[in-house]
Amino acid sequence: MSIALFALRRFGRGLFTILFAVTVTFLLLRLLPGDPALAIASPNMTDETRAALLTQYGLDQPLIVQYVLYLGQMLQGNLGTSFTQSIPVVDVLMQRLPWTLLLTMSALFLTIAVGIPLGVLAASHRNRFLDRLVQVFGVTGQSLFVPSVGIVLLFFFGLVLRVFPIGGAYDDGVYGVEWYGSVLSHLVLPVVSLTLIQLGSYVLTMRATLIDALGEDYITLARAKGVPPRSILWRHAVRNALLPATTLIGLQLGFLVGGAVLTETVFAYPGIGRGIYEAVTQLDFPVLQGAFLLLAATVVVANLLTDTAYGFLDPRVKTA
Repeated sequence: MSIALFALRRFGRGLFTILFAVTVTFLLLRLLPGDPALAIASPNMTDETRAALLTQYGLDQPLIVQYVLYLGQMLQGNLGTSFTQSIPVVDVLMQRLPWTLLLTMSALFLTIAVGIPLGVLAASHRNRFLDRLVQVFGVTGQSLFVPSVGIVLLFFFGLVLRVFPIGGAYDDGVYGVEWYGSVLSHLVLPVVSLTLIQLGSYVLTMRATLIDALGEDYITLARAKGVPPRSILWRHAVRNALLPATTLIGLQLGFLVGGAVLTETVFAYPGIGRGIYEAVTQLDFPVLQGAFLLLAATVVVANLLTDTAYGFLDPRVKTA
C-alpha cells in the first residue's frame, strides 16, 4: 500500500472521528441541566422574550433539526454566535487558541527534551539504581492527577515561595520586553504541571523501546565489530527506538489537549480549556460545540501527521 493511500485511509477515519465527536458533543450539551436562554438574557425576562430568543438561536426546533442545521452551518465555516458574548464563536476561539498552543507546545517540547534523555539513561543503566529511580519517577508521574499537581505547584511556588504568578497569562500594564517576561513567568507553572503528567509515560516508553533495540542482532554485530558503545547507543539503538516514540508524540498531544482543559482552569489561563469551563457554567452551547470541534480536529490532525510520518520512517506500515 502506498503512503498516499495509507494517508487517505487515515484521513477518512479522522473525518469519521470528528463527526462522531461533534455528534456526541451536540447531544450531551442538550442534556445539561438549565435553560440556555438564561445565558442570553436576564432571568427576569418574560415568556415572550424567552420564546423569541429561543427562536432566534434555533433552540425551539426539534433536536434533529437543530443538529442538521448545525452540521450545515459547520460545513460553511459558521460555528454560530456566542450566547454570552454575542460575537462569532470563531472569533472567541481565535482569541484563546494562541494561548493554548503556547501552553501545549511548550509542554510537549519540554516532555520530549527531558523524556528522551531520561529514557536513554534508564535503558543504558538497566536494573541499576538510576534505572530503578527513573522507573519510580515514571510510574509516579503516570499516577498524578492534573488538578492536584497544579494546586500543589500553586500553593508552594505561588503562595508560599511567591516565585511565580498564581493565575492569568500576563500582568496588566506591562509592555515591550517586560510583557514577554510576564508571559514567560505566568507560563512556567502550567507547563511544568502538564509536563509532569505526561513525562512518565514518555520516559517508560522510551526506556522499553530502547531496551528492545539494544537486544537486536545488529547491535550485537556492531559490538563485535568494535563500534564504540556511545556510538552504538546514540547512532544505532536510539535512532531506531525513536520510531515508537514518534507515534507516542501524537498520542501525547491528545492527552495534552485534554490536560490543558484542567490545567487552564486551575491556573485561570485564558486558553481554550478555560473557555470550555466558562462556557459550561454559562450554558454557552455554541462556544462549547466549537471548542470541542477544534480540540477533536487538533487530535485527529496530530495523529494523522504522526501516522504518515511513521509510514515514511518505517516502510513496514505501508502494507498495514
